[in-house]
Amino acid sequence: MNLSFSFLNKLNLIISPIKELKRQKKIHDYSQQVSGSDYVFESINEGMIGYMTGVGKGIKPCDRIILRQGCESYQYQVEEIDYYSDPSDMWIALLKQVPIE
Repeated sequence: MNLSFSFLNKLNLIISPIKELKRQKKIHDYSQQVSGSDYVFESINEGMIGYMTGVGKGIKPCDRIILRQGCESYQYQVEEIDYYSDPSDMWIALLKQVPIE
């Protein structure tokens, strides 16, 4: 019984990362929101990378964010994200520009 229990625990350790990889990335559309008012995007490396501070729950690494700059839309992948403690739905994220899907 200990052997099978141990095997199942190890199997769960292997399967958990696979489940996380299969998690569907979400696309969060901020293109209709106002830059500087609803969110702040600080561009680095000619817009290929940037830091964004915004509000919204459920944004996770690997998710995508759509931003509008002028009349152009750009899609960024969330590389890292940290939520503030107060308000709990405010966050800062490191974004990397990716092709629009």
